[in-house]
Amino acid sequence: MAPRLNFSDWWGKDKQRGTPVIVKMENPNFSIVEIDGPDAAFKPIEKSRGKNAKQVTWVLLLKANQAVGCVAWLATILWSLIGTIKNRLILRKGVSLASEKLGKSNLLFRIIKVCLGVSLVMLAFEVIAYFKGWNYFQNPNLYMPHTSDVLGLFHIIYVVWLDFRADYIAPSVQKLSTFCTVLFLIQSLDRLVLCLGCFYIKCKKIKPRIEGDPFKSDDLEGSNNSYYPMVLVQIPMCNEKEVYEMSISAVCQLDWPKDRLLIQILDDSDNECIQDLIKSEVAKWNQKGVNIIYRHRLVRTGYKAGNLKSAMSCDYVKDYEFVAIFDADFQPTPDFLKQTVPHFKDNPELGLVQTRWAFVNKDENLLTRLQNINLCFHFEVEQQVNGVFLNFFGFNGTAGIWRIKALEESGGWLERTTVEDMDIAVRAHLNGWKFIYLNDVRVLCEVPESFEAYRKQQHRWHSGPMQLFRVCLPAIVSSKISIWKKANLILLFFLLRKLILPFYSFTLFCVVLPLTMFIPEAELPFWVVCYIPILMTLLNILPAPKSIPFIAPYLLFENTMSVTKFNAMVSGLFQLGSSYEWVVTKKAGRSSESDLLAAAEKDLKAFGAPQISRGASESELSELNRLNKQKDETSTPVKKSNKIYRKELALAFLLLTASARSLLSAHGLHFYFLLFQGVTFLLVGLDLIGEQIS
Repeated sequence: MAPRLNFSDWWGKDKQRGTPVIVKMENPNFSIVEIDGPDAAFKPIEKSRGKNAKQVTWVLLLKANQAVGCVAWLATILWSLIGTIKNRLILRKGVSLASEKLGKSNLLFRIIKVCLGVSLVMLAFEVIAYFKGWNYFQNPNLYMPHTSDVLGLFHIIYVVWLDFRADYIAPSVQKLSTFCTVLFLIQSLDRLVLCLGCFYIKCKKIKPRIEGDPFKSDDLEGSNNSYYPMVLVQIPMCNEKEVYEMSISAVCQLDWPKDRLLIQILDDSDNECIQDLIKSEVAKWNQKGVNIIYRHRLVRTGYKAGNLKSAMSCDYVKDYEFVAIFDADFQPTPDFLKQTVPHFKDNPELGLVQTRWAFVNKDENLLTRLQNINLCFHFEVEQQVNGVFLNFFGFNGTAGIWRIKALEESGGWLERTTVEDMDIAVRAHLNGWKFIYLNDVRVLCEVPESFEAYRKQQHRWHSGPMQLFRVCLPAIVSSKISIWKKANLILLFFLLRKLILPFYSFTLFCVVLPLTMFIPEAELPFWVVCYIPILMTLLNILPAPKSIPFIAPYLLFENTMSVTKFNAMVSGLFQLGSSYEWVVTKKAGRSSESDLLAAAEKDLKAFGAPQISRGASESELSELNRLNKQKDETSTPVKKSNKIYRKELALAFLLLTASARSLLSAHGLHFYFLLFQGVTFLLVGLDLIGEQIS
């Protein structure tokens, strides 16, 4: 064994000088230490030595100061949250419950209330049992009753409940958990395959291309106009006061020969003032030489599908070869037709060219940012992959151009569902028409800024596909397309992405996970709660890399929206009354920065405020903020209304109750997930996300 070298003893022995000194004072208020050498002062002090009164006082004061600071910080946060809720709900007029028109649609809410009541009772039982030392996790064999364990009536009830839970309830919950987990894995695999397909497209740089100049004439004496096909542009709208002017202006500036372009403004507005405004805008562009027509239906039947069907029945439509469709908030660039129409040349099987949406208000608030993540994945991954490998995808209803012959051979616009765009796409696919998607061509539009508008939009988008699936299933089975195309339509397009996705997302994270907290015999694997959702969220967010900081809110919000999507899916599948409801999505009328500034200056003039000149060094958005401040000073505040969503609130308390139960069981990950998910449901239920609607 190597010798021990104690350098400290050697150093002290070699350097020690003088003699030990003892210092004494009269009435000392501190202890006296005898210094025996240089190292004596650095020896560890015995823990048994006490502290004097002043030291104890200062320590207590320091601890008290820290405690008061922590309490004050928590009180400030709580007060701010209460103030926010007070401003959004209590002091505002028009606070209302999200009403349901039919009793059948309240069935889900009643079920959630029953589950909440049962969970509260079970939590009370578990809390009492926990403090009495009967906790299941401390005594796993407690559910096996023994005579010696009987301590009272409550203990007998609790033991019988454990026995009944383990024998009858837990197996059913475990089977449901396994079933939802399998569906979750299948859907995650589909999402992974789509992402790999998108990665392959990016690596190979695959995209539809136009060969040569399709508008170039070989006849030098001929006119180039003869090589521009006849194009019909349709803008269906209904009470679109905020956006009609921008969309009409954008479409009227399309770069296309005027004699080969016709614009139809299909107005279904029931407000005479809005009708007069739209007529005036059409007349203004008509005077500028634009071939534009205003059409208004007296009876609004069939919603958008009925409006488009009525417009296509005009006699002059037979002179046109293609029809481009834009919703009222879409603003195509002037070269839109030149980037899309050439793809039809020398491609007689092509029926649809779909372009991508771009959002002018994606950074307006948290709600618009989360919507941008979903829609970026839809266009960048789903539409692009299906367009390249299958030549089929769901028509988005706008920002696309159809071959009129494909519409006519597929039966035209039908009013049987609220997703007329998906309906015509499926029927065209069954008739052998092909689609292409242009990811590089983008059309500006808006996403809903209020949760009320977004919720209604998502209800229609998820109930309509189930209506269509019921209606068109026999046509798919009996069609002449290949078996693998039929399988793609039935299994992937409808069942997996339209039915299974909302079913498992609601059942797994809003039903099964809370149940496993109260029924610990049924377990949900750790990787189902943590790893797979995080991986799928990362895949969803990759097409919008700037949104990566919002990964946690996106995951929680998507689980929250599963209630609306599941309810819509069920109503569409079983043809409940709410599935046929069509509500026009509320728009804010936002455009580019320059258009926003011009609109703000126009509003400022209406209030009689002086015109402000912009400095060369100031950005347009900064100037817009100044204009908005002046407008706020000269105008009276507008009261805005909120709605309280009962399903979301009931689920919020259910998840928070489950999180309290998981805290007793020392489930760290489950506790935090249920806690934050419950808080998210609470914020959404109180309408504290997105803008308020006026």
